[in-house]
Amino acid sequence: MFIFKRKSGGAHAFGDVHADDDRGIEVHRPQDESRRHFWAEARLLLRDLVFALMIASLVIVFVVQPVKVEGTSMLPRLEDGERIFVNKLIYYGLPELERGDIIVFWYPEDPSKSYIKRLIGLPGETVQVRDGRILINGKELGEPYLDSARNVTTQSLPPVFVRQHYYFVMGDNRDNSSDSRSWGLVPEKYIYGKALFRYWPLGRASVIKHETEYPGIPGRERFSRGGDEDEISSEH
Repeated sequence: MFIFKRKSGGAHAFGDVHADDDRGIEVHRPQDESRRHFWAEARLLLRDLVFALMIASLVIVFVVQPVKVEGTSMLPRLEDGERIFVNKLIYYGLPELERGDIIVFWYPEDPSKSYIKRLIGLPGETVQVRDGRILINGKELGEPYLDSARNVTTQSLPPVFVRQHYYFVMGDNRDNSSDSRSWGLVPEKYIYGKALFRYWPLGRASVIKHETEYPGIPGRERFSRGGDEDEISSEH
């Protein structure tokens, strides 16, 4: 189909023929205009897609990150194979860390691996395990989130002083958890996330609850990065 359009000149009565009519008419093909419109829309879509990918990359790098729970050390709160989002703003001190937070960190003995545990001891405190119970500065730590069927150990360990810029962590499944009891404290620079939301399996999708209220025991310590410590180079 062709559409004829006069470039210039006066109007002529319908049916009039003039010698220069062929010089004043240009042919418009609708498919050409459609093609130009398509490519214009495609460029806009590509631009929006690139922008969205940039935003998503920034979010993953600086705000949230999906991780997979491997193992049973955090039962019953987190199960093996579940997938969660972690809040990475904790790495920048937002928000402050609190006792009871479920955190994700690079394993101190092998930073290529990531662990997820509950924060138990804060800098400046003394943590002791006595007959399976946790003492913070000599006061027993009540932990209602533990499953008594999975915590029957009567283990006792000598007191551990938590020095500045370090934390004492434990799994909720105390009888089946590798944590600060066996390999020591976690440097704060290794902590890169706080459990935020369980998104898989869909049937258990939910915000992850952090029990941070412990009667008689302060639960919060200002989380600040030590400026003189080397940063790890591993990417996760």
